[in-house]
Amino acid sequence: MRAVRVGVVPDLHRATLSNGLRVLLAPDPNTPVVGVAVHVDVGFRSEPEGRTGFAHLFEHLMFQGSESLEKLAHFRHVQGAGGTFNGSTHLDYTDYFETLPSNALERALFLEADRMRGPRLTEENLRNQVDVVKEEIRLNVLNRPYGGFPWILLPPVLYDTFPNAHNGYGDFTELEQASLDDAAAFFDTYYAPGNAQVTVAGYLGADVDRVLALVEKHFGDIPARPTPVRPSFAEPLPGTERRAVSPDAHAPLPALAVGYRLPEPGAELDAYLGHALLASILGDGEAARLQRRLVHVDGLVTDVSASAGLMGPLDARDPDTFTITAVHPPSVDPDRVLSAVDEELDKLAAAGPDADELARQVARWSAALHHEDDRVMYRMLGLGARELLFGRAELALELPERLAAVTSEQVREAAAALRGQGR
Repeated sequence: MRAVRVGVVPDLHRATLSNGLRVLLAPDPNTPVVGVAVHVDVGFRSEPEGRTGFAHLFEHLMFQGSESLEKLAHFRHVQGAGGTFNGSTHLDYTDYFETLPSNALERALFLEADRMRGPRLTEENLRNQVDVVKEEIRLNVLNRPYGGFPWILLPPVLYDTFPNAHNGYGDFTELEQASLDDAAAFFDTYYAPGNAQVTVAGYLGADVDRVLALVEKHFGDIPARPTPVRPSFAEPLPGTERRAVSPDAHAPLPALAVGYRLPEPGAELDAYLGHALLASILGDGEAARLQRRLVHVDGLVTDVSASAGLMGPLDARDPDTFTITAVHPPSVDPDRVLSAVDEELDKLAAAGPDADELARQVARWSAALHHEDDRVMYRMLGLGARELLFGRAELALELPERLAAVTSEQVREAAAALRGQGR
């Protein structure tokens, strides 16, 4: 099975293997380490109804051994080479990754290819990982103040369809009912080579073709399987305000989360980035609008933040969520907080931010992006996710420049768009 080069841009090299696996190479001669990531086009939104939490459960199963390696061998091989590894489940994708010294590149490729070829799916592994996931939910959601706030609690209020509204961490009863047949069907459907992408970033030596040949050596003989058709998860904007209350016995103070719909990042990127900077202007830093108004002037809340993207900016296809969250004293009516938020949005919808305010938040964004880009792992994951989701890894590299080009008028339009839709 031969690799066919389908395109090369400066510093990014793409290929597609004959089994459909996409490959992205991002060489960096200035680092002594290399990273390998596999992004699979399946996340919370793709899991079957009646099996909430299955995408995340399957991520755990992929670490329980493979065709050639027993349980925990993957960990030993990565850590024995001086590397680190992990995986994570998102709305629209699941990723697996490791960073190691550059001389261990082939080891990482072998490990990822081996579990893509055939993870060790056994009843023992399944039952064990169901228990692990349940304990994770107890730790991170059920027994923690503000657990699942807002990423689990907000979507069922803002959205109507199962893919967008359900709890991606999972329901205990549904997790316990998961079977080996479910796991095998999930693997066969979503973990086909044509539904995945391998990203290799860092020190690749002087010969990129050599690295591509190594990818072909380890992944090229994985049999091709039908690739699932990616459904649209789009749904209409909410036409009215929707509310829900969620009791939390562990929370020391009440908290409020407000959700709005974001523009589609693939088709309306400039509008999306206008919303991203709006979030910064509202919530990032002591000089941000909601920080000044709600914390320092009115004293209505003890903490406030805003974010474009339920799991981070440009981390999902359409639809995604713009959120504002605040923690407030019990004596403060949430409607007073909402009224103040509306007033600040109305001001921005009328006049937009001034040049200094906009420049300050662009500088914060750019500094954070460059800081993140300094680490091979984060650079690799950013490139891989944007390539999988939007077909343009370059977006991760262009973000500082694209954000610097956002105008006050675009931020003004973003604020007006929020005020013009249901929440």
